[in-house]
Amino acid sequence: MYSGTTFHHKSGNIIGAHQRIDRIAKRMLIHHIGHRQFFPSIKSILHFEGKNGPDGIKSKSPSVDEPWHFISPDAGPDDPLIQLIENHIHNLSVALKKEDEQRAAFEAAWLAHAVVDGLTPAHHYPLAEKIEELWGKPHHERSSRYEKIVIKGKSRADMMKKNWQYWGANGVFNMHWSFEWGVAYAMTVNSFRSIQVSDAELRRVEKEGFVPLFLEAVKEVDALKMYEEFALTGWSVHLGNTTRRKLIPIISKTVCLGWYAAAQKLHK
Repeated sequence: MYSGTTFHHKSGNIIGAHQRIDRIAKRMLIHHIGHRQFFPSIKSILHFEGKNGPDGIKSKSPSVDEPWHFISPDAGPDDPLIQLIENHIHNLSVALKKEDEQRAAFEAAWLAHAVVDGLTPAHHYPLAEKIEELWGKPHHERSSRYEKIVIKGKSRADMMKKNWQYWGANGVFNMHWSFEWGVAYAMTVNSFRSIQVSDAELRRVEKEGFVPLFLEAVKEVDALKMYEEFALTGWSVHLGNTTRRKLIPIISKTVCLGWYAAAQKLHK
């Protein structure tokens, strides 16, 4: 999901989808846990989005410890993204217990970022397979910024063809970026103050943990078929309405539940 440019850590404050969702989720969380229980401020959390977030890693050190937030709608509890999310929940709970503002803010932001990306329709596309097809190697083996940008080919024509498939007007990357930017833009006309998690959802997190609810949310987003519709029609009024009425409520509530999963561990 779009979080602003990686040139300045405040670049996504106005139109950054990650930042907007973090604010919505924090508002919901405080409604349920109150102000007395320690949780990092939204200002601290947003510090670790944008340039200081997972997207910043991609620009600073391509493919070196770079988070990969893609997931298949058919994924199970052993998926790498699930393991990453569980690690962030554990680390966040430890930081909350110590009332460590900076570490808790980092873990909360990166947990939210992973959850948001995992529930973004564009992140259900099998990008790793497409990269391996075009580059001839796994995505994590592209060891330099140049290698990450330029796709080599057997000939000049083959090289141009492959690069156009990825970077061109209707290429893989351009479609991905255009979809995410469209979601961020669609969010700007709504405050989303009516979104709330239910007591039943909170009780499920306490009983079952966060992962089952996250995997259900992945399937719920996939059922909307938004990315498939976008590939056919581009951005439309219908997609904008689906974003505001269905996608953002699902994502925001799930981020809140992820944070709640870490916060409620303090009472066990």
